Amino acid sequence: MPLFNMSELRARLGRRQRLIGLDPGRKTVGVALSDVELRLASPYGTLARGKLADNAASILAIARREDAGGLVVGLPLTMDGAVGPAAQAARDWALALSAATGLPAALWDERLTTEAAERFLIGQADLSRRRRAQVIDRVAAAAILQAALDASG
Repeated sequence: MPLFNMSELRARLGRRQRLIGLDPGRKTVGVALSDVELRLASPYGTLARGKLADNAASILAIARREDAGGLVVGLPLTMDGAVGPAAQAARDWALALSAATGLPAALWDERLTTEAAERFLIGQADLSRRRRAQVIDRVAAAAILQAALDASG
């Protein structure tokens, strides 16, 4: 399945279907979920980054449980907007994940989302370093998904 832009992805969704936001890292994948009106993204959970088939099965289970019809995957562009090795790896992973789950996917620029999530967790949530490490990926996934929802809504 090809990758779509956000407008196309939203158009492919069924009525009141949600979107899953993903922040793929080296060790974990942050997961976020939109509301049924596609206005608000919330942190959902974290998956251990493993074999594609295992991650796809976990993500598909979430999609079925939460009636999600598409994926928004963070794209780590370089600071000047170029597609470097990390962005190419995220693109390849998103394509493979979309094919494995049968869910349409879009990529969204994730520059500075982890840093923004970290600042939020320090300043607003007042979480310890240990607790921040446990939730940062899902908060970053929510930031990616929220930016995509805001820009495409």
